[in-house]
Amino acid sequence: MALRENRRFDNYRKLNITNYTEKVLQDRPQDYAISHYGMKKLIKKFVPEFALNTYHWVRGFHAATKNAYPAHNMIVVGVTGTKGKTSTANYIWSVLTAGGYKTGLITSANFRIGNEEEINSFHMTMPNPYIIQKKIREMQAKNVSIVVIEMTSEGMKQYRHFGIPVDIAVFTNLTPEHLGSHKNNFELYKKAKGALFEALASKQKMLFGKTIPKAIIANADSPHADYYLSFPADQKITFGLEHGTVQALGIASEKNGTSFTTSGTRFSLSVPGIFNVYNALPAIIIGNLLDVPLAKIAAGLQSLTVIPGRMELIDIGQSFPVYVDYAHEPSSFESLLHAAQSLRKPNGKTIILMGVIGGGRESRVPLARLAATMADYVIITNEDPYDSDPEKMIAELRDVAEKNGKELNKNLFAILDRREAIRKALSLASADDIVVISGKGAETTMMTKSGAIPWNERAIVRELVTEILQK
Repeated sequence: MALRENRRFDNYRKLNITNYTEKVLQDRPQDYAISHYGMKKLIKKFVPEFALNTYHWVRGFHAATKNAYPAHNMIVVGVTGTKGKTSTANYIWSVLTAGGYKTGLITSANFRIGNEEEINSFHMTMPNPYIIQKKIREMQAKNVSIVVIEMTSEGMKQYRHFGIPVDIAVFTNLTPEHLGSHKNNFELYKKAKGALFEALASKQKMLFGKTIPKAIIANADSPHADYYLSFPADQKITFGLEHGTVQALGIASEKNGTSFTTSGTRFSLSVPGIFNVYNALPAIIIGNLLDVPLAKIAAGLQSLTVIPGRMELIDIGQSFPVYVDYAHEPSSFESLLHAAQSLRKPNGKTIILMGVIGGGRESRVPLARLAATMADYVIITNEDPYDSDPEKMIAELRDVAEKNGKELNKNLFAILDRREAIRKALSLASADDIVVISGKGAETTMMTKSGAIPWNERAIVRELVTEILQK
């Protein structure tokens, strides 16, 4: 809705800007997201970058000050990288919770305060600083001792992490994606993530009667690990499948989970996909750093059966598995397709649904190419068009899929209505097949030209699978 306010905001117009923002965030986070997108798009055209940076710094400072810097009283674990951040953060939360720590969590998919969970409905990978600080303050009031935060390059560039002194920084991986916010420059993107590791320079905390050491945990299989390991820290620990001081061996992935051995101990995950081994290794390291017994670490990893919208199995008795996943970048999408191939039965088919996204983020051509070459059936549909034309974007990806071997209305379908597209994907499946619904994950809204509309992918998939079972 760009600069013009939506009618739903009429009651808030007389409030000052801070209270206005907080009221909208609290009452209608989905409206705030689409409004924020439109305003940001307009402002970027006319406001110099240095002025925008100052604006974001002031917001970060004000949010932290207003909430009295609650993170100063907790151990802070920050997780950054291109993919796997949400799953990594959830595994860390689960291990620390199993170890007896009351742990908070802030990710693009979910918020947790101890065992209480709430889906992140703000449609932001790293929320607004007012949301973050308010959540941490709530955690402090409920005696949370450790908070795990998913941190993005754009979020840190906008100082959303201001006033959050990091104690443990985790680097998952880095691929050339999300470059639009960094002048399409990979080095700027890489350095923006370095802000998390710069935050380790904050003063050491005295908590629980001891000094909390600063630590860096980095994926040694990434060629960019050395950059993040170059920052000062008391401890530096690497992990990986091929390299690292903590290395996973003997990996076995099945429908019901994945198992692996590291440092002589066998661990089991209840979520499938070899990529989840990468996501779990930092949790093992952090558990060791914070004196969680090995048996508790193992129990914490295995007890995490669902990460909302991340390779989430929808199983209500149908003969074929259906997974809902958030993957919407080439590297994570390719990993998702590899996982699907490994999980289907020998003679089964991979059926993948993917969507188009607008608002200046139209970068799905590599995904359409991957889907066409790695899946048996491809369904292309709407996802988050913002103010772009979804039919035009769908047609572009349909052409890409056709050029890579798919035939329209045979093993390729282009369906504008996402619900009907999901129904089509499910209708193509038989007992040996696997269906993957990608792109939305646990998001609860769809961003359109007219605003945010409610959209709960997981609930819709369950509803449509139920229809199949009732026939």
